[in-house]
Amino acid sequence: MNDHVYKKIDVVGSSKLSIEDAIQNAIKRTSQTVDHVEWFEVGEIRGHVVDGEVGHYQVVMKVGFRLGD
Repeated sequence: MNDHVYKKIDVVGSSKLSIEDAIQNAIKRTSQTVDHVEWFEVGEIRGHVVDGEVGHYQVVMKVGFRLGD
């Protein structure tokens, strides 16, 4: 099949280390539960503050995946 159909879902990744790590965590976990993950779009970057410092980075993303045959 040469024509593919895709679906997008919203996920939120988080990390204590960085925005990039939050993205990696979200993609890794999504790929474990959803087949054919092919792209992501970052829509929001936010975080949680603890005692005046960044406690967690949060990244809200749309993740696109190809629907199976």
